[in-house]
Amino acid sequence: MLRFLTAGESHGPALVVIVEGLPAGLRLEAEAIDRQLRRRQMGYGSGRRMQIEEDRVELLAGVRHGVTLGSPVAMRIANRDFARWREAMDPAPAPPEAAGEQEAWRSRPVTRPRPGHADLAGALKYGFDDVRNVLERASARETAARVAAGAAARQLLEALGIAIVGHVVAIGPVGAPRPSAQVGGDWRAIGERAEASPVRCADPEASQAMMRAIDEARERGDTLGGVVEVVAVGVMPGLGSYVHWDRRLDARLAMAVMSIPGIKGVEIGDAFWAAARPGSQVHDPIGFGQAPPDQWAAEPGAPGFVRASNRAGGLEGGVTTGQPLVVRAAMKPLSTLMRPLPTADLRTGEPAQAAVERSDVCAVPRAVVVAEAMVAWVLADAVLEKFGGDAMEDLVQAVEAYRRRLAKR
Repeated sequence: MLRFLTAGESHGPALVVIVEGLPAGLRLEAEAIDRQLRRRQMGYGSGRRMQIEEDRVELLAGVRHGVTLGSPVAMRIANRDFARWREAMDPAPAPPEAAGEQEAWRSRPVTRPRPGHADLAGALKYGFDDVRNVLERASARETAARVAAGAAARQLLEALGIAIVGHVVAIGPVGAPRPSAQVGGDWRAIGERAEASPVRCADPEASQAMMRAIDEARERGDTLGGVVEVVAVGVMPGLGSYVHWDRRLDARLAMAVMSIPGIKGVEIGDAFWAAARPGSQVHDPIGFGQAPPDQWAAEPGAPGFVRASNRAGGLEGGVTTGQPLVVRAAMKPLSTLMRPLPTADLRTGEPAQAAVERSDVCAVPRAVVVAEAMVAWVLADAVLEKFGGDAMEDLVQAVEAYRRRLAKR
């Protein structure tokens, strides 16, 4: 139902995203998208690139007077840093006067691939002898376009009462208490506390320890990874399906979140914790009564099916249960090190030190925003899959009719 495509290189003129499938009548303003783009640029451990860029979206098509038209939405995010890279990243061919000086015109090709990055694998795949042809697109700069698309999806979800909250669970060796173990918790308050933290951690003591760990890594010329958690509150039961492998919502979420650069593992709920325990300690018993405030209710205040725990993370059999949807992602340390690892030169095969590109010490706080965007996108797609509707009015009415049906059970 929904799809988006992005284009653009890290130091090229701009990033472009086209979103298809948004219903007509969805309120979508540039400021709402810019707000998410600003969040993506903030986070302790970020490098100088985030000081150079000032991401703002330009809506090019599909929106009129702040409302979607049902046609594809086109967005553009300019790269301010392109001014410094114009010669190296100019889409036009080398000028005639550069003949015989092609190597210099290409502005020092990168031939020392970084371990842990797409550099070598991409160069081998496409036959490049300049790693810049790989790293410019493989760069996490592309996630700005994803955040723009995800912001549109968030607008759709918010119109249906679904909120997305993200926070940092761990950075390097420092872990924080995991509020997802609570049932009936105020997730919005947790999100507000996380936003007030430079590392987007809701626990103040853990936040301070995480910042110290980042400072120590910076002094060593090293990098740190971590774990982020995204929670969707107000999700109705019945999204996704168990009937085919590619319609299971947990699989779709895992693919979307795993596609974020640097993410190497995804879990739904307490998956890895549960793997070491018997079923009697893992599964969430079912009851009938008053739903807690963080659980979707067929009718506010009316009794319904409830759970005393949420170890499944709001998904069973690839279908949402009505509890908060909990997705966690493990991010590896960034592959650009100020004290580079050994590598082999792409052209000569000679031993060398890996190339050093401008980078962050830790991108985990910023990865929260990207993970939120991808979760929001998958959920919005699942909502449209279940309820359809070319117009927001139709979609809202379909969701309300579904509530009435569930209230009769």
